[in-house]
Amino acid sequence: MIEQKRVETGATTAPTLLTLGAKITAAVDATTGTAFERLKTWLQMPTDSKFKGALDKDCKVRAVEVGNRLSTGGKAYQPGSLSAMLNPTITWASIDAKLATGVAVVIEGASGHVCGDKSYFPNVAGTGFHVLVFLAAGDDSDGRHFYLGFDPDVSATEASRKKWDDVVPEGTKLKELTDTAESTKIIKAMLLGDSTHAFGPLIRKYYVDTTKKFPPIVRA
Repeated sequence: MIEQKRVETGATTAPTLLTLGAKITAAVDATTGTAFERLKTWLQMPTDSKFKGALDKDCKVRAVEVGNRLSTGGKAYQPGSLSAMLNPTITWASIDAKLATGVAVVIEGASGHVCGDKSYFPNVAGTGFHVLVFLAAGDDSDGRHFYLGFDPDVSATEASRKKWDDVVPEGTKLKELTDTAESTKIIKAMLLGDSTHAFGPLIRKYYVDTTKKFPPIVRA
């Protein structure tokens, strides 16, 4: 599994955290449709407050749409298979270059490799895949390179589950929500930050080993 960490305020990335925050805010505000449709655009939501499963398995469709919404020019970059790269270092350098121009990158990988540690997608058979959206690249103060990635999966980490429980009361029937202002508030709570973290728990640092191919995806 790719090492993941929350994003602290003050992190250095290209594009900058300020630019990304403004872009995300504008894109969320511009989302149309019913309250539930807006939620579904951005979030892979749980069936209930116990996180027994996901309401849908549309992770690739969602990632491409969100990637387009967050890309300068309106179209995300979709690289070829990351498990079949001829030269991973060159591939990731090209991804860095795309990110620096404000173009989001759709990242598809085996669920056990790219998901969060609490995600309900990885399974004992080792099958399945998940799709993320990388938004920026950066370096820690110690020189470690990372990618800023958006994972729409609400179940992904302990922090994302806690935030979901904080903003969506137990027993809420998501498909029956009618208040679009409320759905927008939920989306922003999951994506945007607070005084400690530059972004919400669904946007995290991913420490990718750019010298290696991704593990192959085994489809069920």
